[in-house]
Amino acid sequence: MKSIKNFYNDGGWENTSNNSKDAELFEDLRPSAKKYVSKCRLRILKHIPKNGGLNILDFASGPIQYDEYLKFSKNFKKRHCVDFSKVAIDKAKKKLGLKGKYYCKDFLKIKFKKNYFDCVVSLHTIYHIHKSKQAMTIKKLIYITKKNYLLFIVYSIPKLFFIFIKKKIFIKKKIKRNKLYFFCHENNWWQQFSDLADIKFYPWRSFSSQHQKFLIPENKIGQFIFKLLFLLEESLPSFFVKFFQYQIIVLKKK
Repeated sequence: MKSIKNFYNDGGWENTSNNSKDAELFEDLRPSAKKYVSKCRLRILKHIPKNGGLNILDFASGPIQYDEYLKFSKNFKKRHCVDFSKVAIDKAKKKLGLKGKYYCKDFLKIKFKKNYFDCVVSLHTIYHIHKSKQAMTIKKLIYITKKNYLLFIVYSIPKLFFIFIKKKIFIKKKIKRNKLYFFCHENNWWQQFSDLADIKFYPWRSFSSQHQKFLIPENKIGQFIFKLLFLLEESLPSFFVKFFQYQIIVLKKK
């Protein structure tokens, strides 16, 4: 966790020529990937109730750096943004203004009311929390969500379908990695919360941006591959949830 805090408090959210340091390191910003990446970000939106509600929690909101993320709170009265980066919170304020409520502190130390939120969203956050604290974080998120309402968590899996590619090909062309804390559990780890919520898994994106940029070319062939990949993810959700990188975990509080 210290590595995460250091990165985002020391330039991770600062503007660059194209977007932000975070985006340039961890997102695929190529033109060929633009439509695919955008549609993947919007996958959560199709599950969020269209009638919205009063309060939506954005846990580790960052600066709400992509336009698609702004749409999540369109039909909610107030978007509560939690992040330990002051830069992120300041940028989120500029985008949301009075529609937002802002908390620049440790989520586990914030005293939210039980059954308070109509919706909770957490993108690429839980696996950056120390593995010993991930379960208590999920339990708190469930605790503060209203009964029969939804939580959306974008998470990763530790074992990937293309692991043999990494061993046979990536060893020749090593991908540079930033040493940020990362730990993800197997999908069956989530069953410990089944007494508190109904749990479903959906594909979010098949590859990390680094692998995506390595495997899929920046040309018309790449555009076709991205289009086909999205259709396959939609058609075979169970397969992609089991074997590929990122999924949306939807928890409906009991």
